[in-house]
Amino acid sequence: MISLFLKCLLGALAVLLIALLSRSRNFVIAGLVPLFPTFALIAHYMVGSERSAADLRATALFGLWSLIPYATYLLAVYWLSIRASLTVTLATATLAWAVAAGALLLGWSRAYPTSF
Repeated sequence: MISLFLKCLLGALAVLLIALLSRSRNFVIAGLVPLFPTFALIAHYMVGSERSAADLRATALFGLWSLIPYATYLLAVYWLSIRASLTVTLATATLAWAVAAGALLLGWSRAYPTSF
């Protein structure tokens, strides 16, 4: 139970930091905070402590490939931010992320069927 609380606390601290930075003079740093590997650290610790080193390695490789959907999201936000409202921009970018993530999952499951 304490471990779950600590994980929630890490997430809350990340959100707080993003909120504070977004209001500061250095607001662009708020875009870097989500890339701090808070959740990756948790995931890699859990996989590394419960599974083999090869499974941890596969998780890290999948994490590298998962940068493609995130880049898709960021490109959509960048392109749409001056063309559409904030709501439309974020909704469309999220949809673009979901499509790219779905394609990644489909491709990964075909390339590495034993990991699913």
